[in-house]
Amino acid sequence: MEMLCAVLLLAVGPALTSSVKSSGESLLYPYGTDEGDAKNPKSDDGTSPEIPIAVPYTFYGKEYTSLYVNNNGVVSFGVNVSQYTPDPFPLNIGCPFVAPYWADVDNRMGGDVFWRQTQDAAVLSRCTADINTYFPEIPFTAIWAFVATWDHVAYFGSASKKVNTFQAVLTTNGKIAFILLNYADIQWTTGRASGGDAKTGLGGMPAQAGFDSGDKINYYNIPSSRTPEVLNIGGTTNVKVSGRWVFQVDVFVAPVTTDSDCLL
Repeated sequence: MEMLCAVLLLAVGPALTSSVKSSGESLLYPYGTDEGDAKNPKSDDGTSPEIPIAVPYTFYGKEYTSLYVNNNGVVSFGVNVSQYTPDPFPLNIGCPFVAPYWADVDNRMGGDVFWRQTQDAAVLSRCTADINTYFPEIPFTAIWAFVATWDHVAYFGSASKKVNTFQAVLTTNGKIAFILLNYADIQWTTGRASGGDAKTGLGGMPAQAGFDSGDKINYYNIPSSRTPEVLNIGGTTNVKVSGRWVFQVDVFVAPVTTDSDCLL
């Protein structure tokens, strides 16, 4: 069988273990209306209302007490984000946000954008276990989490049945903060208004993934962002779990080492 090898950047901090999902456990944290999630309106370039959060979340030295979940694959602080064609990080707009998959989502064409904040014991236990696995040198017990999921979402101008499913999980112990970016199924990279092909969802300016602090200093582009290879982001990782990227975000942890993972 042909081997596909991807060179991946690794952030300093995560343990380079060969951890994998337990048998039968989904890569995604539980989501949907059965979990108590709210749902964004069906709207091109839409967003959630401003969401007050129960526990302040520290993102690169600044505490935030509210956030937005934007249809176009972004969780933002301070202001919503309607822009559909991604720019490279660092941004000039001064807007801090986490971008699991910044691209021209159109949930009118298909799919839903779910979100909830939670202090449910089972979710917090899972956050704690995950962070302790990837960052064993950092004492961490989660006291709050926010789960945003883009479920089977289509792209603007779609003339196909291609959809994407991905997720951002924010968690904190009240001081130290992390994000987990989970990719379940990525079938398209670009909406028609960003130069993509309506029939394939490819071409033009592809999606951007990573995060930007808004200060033009602290940011991270997941490798393959804004290139055709971002279609394969579900086979990449910085924590030895394909389809998952995890970062400490209360302070910047520079990505300076490299590693190679080969996927069958």
